[in-house]
Amino acid sequence: MRTTYIIILALVLLAFALSAAAYPYAPEQVASHWNAQGQVDGYMSKFWGLFFLPLLLVGLVALFWGLPKIDPLKANIEQFRTQYETFVIIFLAFMVVIHGQVLLWNMGIQISLNLTLPILFGGLMFYTGILVEKAKRNWFIGIRTPWTLSSDAVWNKTHQAGGKLYKLTGILCLVGLLFQEYAVFFFLAPVILVSIYLVVYSYVEYRKEM
Repeated sequence: MRTTYIIILALVLLAFALSAAAYPYAPEQVASHWNAQGQVDGYMSKFWGLFFLPLLLVGLVALFWGLPKIDPLKANIEQFRTQYETFVIIFLAFMVVIHGQVLLWNMGIQISLNLTLPILFGGLMFYTGILVEKAKRNWFIGIRTPWTLSSDAVWNKTHQAGGKLYKLTGILCLVGLLFQEYAVFFFLAPVILVSIYLVVYSYVEYRKEM
């Protein structure tokens, strides 16, 4: 756990360091949002454009750290704590890489997000599948519906199915590399469809059990 905390702290500090290094070279209006075609359609002031994400990471780390401590079923979380902490590291690394790419864009090195997001988001979703397969019933982490939270059996069935589907989603994200103009749809559409399916699946499994 100590190694995990060191890595997490290093990632947050790296995000701040990158912003500080980019500050003298960034424009007064920083590109901060891109549309589905990878074109800039939103700007922020220089300070917030550079430091919003590092500050957001501080809040996310506090959230990731605090949730397992206040969960009434925190003993269950301990059973997949390794996978959970690895997910936190991967998620923060994902955010820092995107942050670095945004900084480069604003300094004139413009690499399309539609080129990198399919790979980065695909990897994140694939590991989400691994986390979901290992997750035990709790109130904050996993596929939380009224029916999974009411039954260990329904929780386990739903999460085994969800793990496979999220891994498949991660692979489908890579197809966006072939159709970069529509890359966003290759990871948003599968995530939405899989999430809807799993809600329905958990209800059906609960009805069977009852």
